[in-house]
Amino acid sequence: MAPLVALDRAGLTLGVQPLLDRVSLGLSAGERIGVVGRNGGGKSTLMRTLAGLQPLDSGRVIRSTGVSVALLDQSDDLPTGATVGDLVLGSLQEHEWAGHARVREILTGLLGDLDASAFGGWGNTVDAMSGGERRRLALARVLVLDPDVLMLDEPTNHLDVEGIAWLAGYLAGRRNVPGGAAGGLLVVTHDRWFLDAVSTRTWEVADAQVHTYDGGYAAYVLAKAERDRVAAVTQERRANLMRKELAWLRRGPPARTSKPKFRLDAAAALIQAEPEPRDRVELARFATTRLGKDVFDLVGATVELGGRTLLDRVTWRIGPGDRYGIVGVNGAGKSTVLSALLGQVSLSTGKLKTGQTVHSARLTQDLRELQAVAGMSVIDAITTVRSYTSIGGKEVSASQLATRLGFTGGRQQSRVGDLSGGERRRLQFVRVLMDEPNVLMLDEPTNDLDIETLTSMEDVLDGWAGTLLVVSHDRYLLERMTDRQVAMLGDGSLRDLPGGVEEYLELRRRTAGSGAGASARGPARAGDPGASAEQQRRARKALDRLDKQLDRANRREEELHAQMAAASGDPSALMALTQELDALHAEREALEEQWLQAAEQADE
Repeated sequence: MAPLVALDRAGLTLGVQPLLDRVSLGLSAGERIGVVGRNGGGKSTLMRTLAGLQPLDSGRVIRSTGVSVALLDQSDDLPTGATVGDLVLGSLQEHEWAGHARVREILTGLLGDLDASAFGGWGNTVDAMSGGERRRLALARVLVLDPDVLMLDEPTNHLDVEGIAWLAGYLAGRRNVPGGAAGGLLVVTHDRWFLDAVSTRTWEVADAQVHTYDGGYAAYVLAKAERDRVAAVTQERRANLMRKELAWLRRGPPARTSKPKFRLDAAAALIQAEPEPRDRVELARFATTRLGKDVFDLVGATVELGGRTLLDRVTWRIGPGDRYGIVGVNGAGKSTVLSALLGQVSLSTGKLKTGQTVHSARLTQDLRELQAVAGMSVIDAITTVRSYTSIGGKEVSASQLATRLGFTGGRQQSRVGDLSGGERRRLQFVRVLMDEPNVLMLDEPTNDLDIETLTSMEDVLDGWAGTLLVVSHDRYLLERMTDRQVAMLGDGSLRDLPGGVEEYLELRRRTAGSGAGASARGPARAGDPGASAEQQRRARKALDRLDKQLDRANRREEELHAQMAAASGDPSALMALTQELDALHAEREALEEQWLQAAEQADE
């Protein structure tokens, strides 16, 4: 099948930096491709090139006849004076979009109750809207267009956990284009959970090349680990591989005469040998030594701001070595709670007890604290805080920590004022760590950071002994960095989430299905008939049937995974099994949708 859009031996240099060097690739119908790579590596440029917005120095862009392309850029440049209705719906009349289930789904998922929200209705202009509101409008506009090729550059920016989950579900089940062929999706994002939920393939942009991997983020990490192992990108890895090779050769002539086959589980074996990322017991012991028994105790605390009650008589005890992730709807007051713990926002009622040895540091969402060092070099801006620190029981110099977080070689001599937004964010994090806090608060730490930097940040914090509080919409980062999550649901409560972020989303779905959902659909009218007793009986029978079908599908999926592992050396067999697995996933999604519809009718 010919690709919808493709590059043929594309070359592009911006300034002195080559971004594409004879790159050939394509996006075919039905593919959902996630693009990863370092900041400044060319991810957005690659997308703009495919969209026809960035001319090439050499090579060409190929687009199939009649294929429509739409791009969501990072800038959210919306026309001045445009209304919400004009921007999102364009020339669509009300009877057209109101009768179109897909458009209604987009409007509900991204804009919610339009008249009751900050969007202020269809006639409101976009000029005074916040960055988050403008982002949602721009995203809704490009989704309503429904192009054959949809390109999204950082679509999760300004979306909360719930909005990200909705968008992932929508894109993963995206519509078919006329003729029955599924449309193509290309998405640049640092949200690793989103990549896993949406992508069927991954492109990594690095060193002016684009490397292709099957699957989402998890599959990409496994495949990249195996690729790095085989390629032995460092001398140390080469030495390790040579030792393994020698051990294999010593097993005798039969081993040498057999033909070793590439095994798909090689990368998984690498991960199986890895220890847990954090030794929780050891870190807790260190944290207790540094912090004592007390960190923060909020007792019966009420926090009010701007006439709203953010916390209502909440008790929350945070101990040494605790690692909490905080999730919640936009405007629930997550950042304000961090300020209250630091004593920067007064409690209306209750009390806050702070341990005597607490030394807090907060990574804020802005970069104003770097203005004072804008004229310094990167390494000088770090050493003004401290030249050495201890992480994981080892002394680390300022230069070593900077290198771990991406400031390699001569980049440490760069002027702070010349750094990009992502580099400033990294520098801010290094300076915070060099101050040797024992309580660290990270407020939306993923802003402006690429996946490689986020991974490095997590690696550094794995060996950091202290209490960690993280506010983020990045589901992967929350579950990777923290051991427990709590939710602010906008009702003044602070809800513990034993089931993690998935439990939070379930709580939000229940809320939407009760009061909030009812108000969004309009008030119930007396006399509205529910499902009849006969309809409920049929729905319950359907539920039993669908449960059995789902069980069979789950068992078949396990069998297919086992067969794929056994057939790892047979590419043709693997391809057939993969196709069957894809078909099974589609069948299961359809069954789950039928199950939800039947469950709603059975409960009426």
